[in-house]
Amino acid sequence: MKLKSACRGGWIALLAAAADRASKAWISGHSGEIPGLARFRTVLNTGVAFSFLENAGWALAAFIAALVVGVTAWLTLDANMPRLQRTGLWLIVGGGLGNLYDRLVYGAVIDFIEVAFVRFAVFNVADICICVGAALAMIAMLMEEKCKNAGKAV
Repeated sequence: MKLKSACRGGWIALLAAAADRASKAWISGHSGEIPGLARFRTVLNTGVAFSFLENAGWALAAFIAALVVGVTAWLTLDANMPRLQRTGLWLIVGGGLGNLYDRLVYGAVIDFIEVAFVRFAVFNVADICICVGAALAMIAMLMEEKCKNAGKAV
């Protein structure tokens, strides 16, 4: 019973990974832009953010797989985690799975969203899920810490 409640929200990871796969399937054979907002072009990234650790190959894939397993284990072992933190971590798992799939199948991550109004890295839906998830988890942890500190300060 405890495991069932701890896995609550796993659908978020599945939805994030599916959205990433669907967007990458769509971009295959397409390009274009939303004027002033974004350009869509396929780029293969063998590294992580900003091509850091470029060409790290299977070692990077193994490391990312271990991170996905670790975060999933954390989620399943801590059934009392705040909902916002749980949501953020499931988004990270889903994004990690989306990019891990690319690494295992293509040897690189498929990036395709390029922001037009600022010079920035080309990214994908999985990257968005990871960043939004990290922000949500961090906000939840800061809120929880603030509540704990407020309770102690008397």
